[in-house]
Amino acid sequence: MNINKILFITLSNAGDVILTLPVLDYLRAKFPAAKITVMIGPRPKEILEYNPYIDRLIVYDKYSRLREKIKLFQELKKERFDLVIDLRNTLYGALLPAHYRTSPFLYIPNYIRHMKNRNLYRLQTALKSKRTLIRSKESLFCDTDKDRDYVNALLRENRIDVGDDIIIVSPGTGGDTRRWESAKFAQLCTILSRDYKVVLIGAKFYQPAARYICQNCPNKIFDFTGQTTLGQLAYLLKRSTLLITCDTGTLQLASYLDTPIVALFGPSDEKKYGPWSTKYRIVSREIFCRPCQKAQCRFKTLACMKAIKVDDVLRQVRDILVPVTRYPCLPAGRALPVTHGNFKRILIVRTDRIGDVLLSTPAIKALRENYPHAYIAMMVSPYAKDIIEGNPYLDDVIIYDKDGKHKSWRRSIKFSQRLKKKRFDLAVILHPTNRVHLITFFAGIPRRIGYDRKFGFLLTDRIRHTKQFGEKHELEYNLDLLRYLGIELGDKALYMPIKPESEKWISELFKQQDIKDTDKLLAIHPGASCPSKIWPNERFADVADKLMEKYGFKCLVAAGPKDIALANNVIKHMQHPAISLAGKTSVSQLASILKRCQLFISNDSGPVHIASAVGTPVISIFGRSQKGLSPKRWGPVGKRDKILHKEVGCIECLAHNCVKDFACLKAITVDDVLKAVDSIFKS
Repeated sequence: MNINKILFITLSNAGDVILTLPVLDYLRAKFPAAKITVMIGPRPKEILEYNPYIDRLIVYDKYSRLREKIKLFQELKKERFDLVIDLRNTLYGALLPAHYRTSPFLYIPNYIRHMKNRNLYRLQTALKSKRTLIRSKESLFCDTDKDRDYVNALLRENRIDVGDDIIIVSPGTGGDTRRWESAKFAQLCTILSRDYKVVLIGAKFYQPAARYICQNCPNKIFDFTGQTTLGQLAYLLKRSTLLITCDTGTLQLASYLDTPIVALFGPSDEKKYGPWSTKYRIVSREIFCRPCQKAQCRFKTLACMKAIKVDDVLRQVRDILVPVTRYPCLPAGRALPVTHGNFKRILIVRTDRIGDVLLSTPAIKALRENYPHAYIAMMVSPYAKDIIEGNPYLDDVIIYDKDGKHKSWRRSIKFSQRLKKKRFDLAVILHPTNRVHLITFFAGIPRRIGYDRKFGFLLTDRIRHTKQFGEKHELEYNLDLLRYLGIELGDKALYMPIKPESEKWISELFKQQDIKDTDKLLAIHPGASCPSKIWPNERFADVADKLMEKYGFKCLVAAGPKDIALANNVIKHMQHPAISLAGKTSVSQLASILKRCQLFISNDSGPVHIASAVGTPVISIFGRSQKGLSPKRWGPVGKRDKILHKEVGCIECLAHNCVKDFACLKAITVDDVLKAVDSIFKS
């Protein structure tokens, strides 16, 4: 193939021009002796303005007069190009004579999605090559000595040394729909600036966002917005450890320069415009309307970008900077292998009590770690809302009120139809109920995984239900559904969100009750869901008195609205004053209280698991001897937590119909509890 003269017509947007550079790379490598003429728009001209490998750069203004356009055509016609690569589909490309050319009517197969690869495919067909073209490894983008000197001086001026790890953050975009919130960028930069030099870059109109980030970060953030040209930015990217950006031209420049990237995508399609460096991560949330590829959000919510959390971005940053060791065969920074299904929208379902939902939180985290880009929601009952609202691994909380708003079957079916509109492709049902199985079935969720009881035939994937045998902890039963999916499990710690408004409420309460930060706090919880779980009130009172005398505790008595009488009875039998919180706290407020306590003593109940989740040592008192209700299945999971349970020879537990006056509970003495407390504080 004898090609001596090449005309290359590229695009007018900087990011799009960079996506065409692999074509130029290939031409330069394939035809090193050929003279290359490039036609480019005025805005991105500096990308190729000083490039020594280009013989002529024509800056084409589409708004120029017709006479000037005709003159340019005649001038180019005299060149007699052998090859015309027109990636813009102009009349120049169609009318100029050439032996080889790109066709404006070329059909590009749908499997070729990324614009870089589509551009290379057009070149491949123009050259009539049967092989897939691969870009040259040598970069065409050349920064000048002047650019390098300027950037080095800028870094020295800001006391950024040669050996420093630099993370570049681009906080703006050309369109509002693709922009991440400045407040979240500020949180992200605050965390990253502890270990890295964080530099903000971008055009001048990014400066308001950059100022906000700098003002809201306690650590030093370096603001270079509006201070660099494209060439200077290219050299800065070469010097950096990582770029964090939304869908911008900077992303394409960093990809071309093979800088590691963490890219945030909302309405844009990452399969078309995503990063293509050797190391990269994409952060997105698969809400039902993305990628819409629209300049305006039809719902006016910008939900796809707002759904991306700081923790989501941090997780991907750490995966690049600290490569995942669980998969040593993978190149650093590449996505983890997903052999258990490519689910994009996941619904977790657990509609029973607060403790049960709290024991499901390790499953939430495991799903997020294995499906980092998925949209993950959880369906719970209203009283469990505080347990998961604010969980960083969830995108949405869906409330199903079977005892109220959705009590009738007609309303439950309507609920399932609304659920259907969210287009979930996987439901993980942690606790089986007839209604839940019916709702997820009518919602048309393609994969429904759960246990084979209570209309279990409606599931697509059924696991044998053996929870009644109590062979393992409820937490492990929850994770069994994930093991079925082939998900790798890591951290099994419980997660309870601590809300600022609850912290503020507790601070005001403690002021009113004259509780100081230095005071030792004991909380007791004498209530439970069933009489067969309730330890005698007098013993709770006796334990509280003795611990207050021995350790100097102030005592708080917690209980739900149904157990106010129990709490009052405990306080009545106490010799020392106690503060009653019975019926006065929400679940979130109770978590804030327990977090400030040094010890929590309770019957087998949901607050036990809240205390474990916030790191407060627990003594949990168990009565019933059924295997499915045993401490092995329902005990607290904290390292310092203690369980008190005694067998009293019952052949069959009759629960609240006990004929032995709850001998199992009465077998646990005050001294048993006091010994357990001593062992906690001695450990």
